[in-house]
Amino acid sequence: MPKIEISKLHTTEMGIVRIKRNLGLDTDDVVAWCKQAVGSADNKSITQRGKNWYVHGDGYVLTINVNSHTIITAHKA
Repeated sequence: MPKIEISKLHTTEMGIVRIKRNLGLDTDDVVAWCKQAVGSADNKSITQRGKNWYVHGDGYVLTINVNSHTIITAHKA
């Protein structure tokens, strides 16, 4: 079972811009949006491949680094 520690999730300034653009988000707190998305995902929606977790949600996929808990990017699914 993947263990993403939601309190450790973060991203870079460029990550914020990239995630907002890729998902078309209209929020100023992208990290909070991602934390909520990860928190509401069931275990079957979270997979680990190599150094990244992939969180599959309703219309999106988040990519999170396993070691640093950095939200790398997000894409529409």
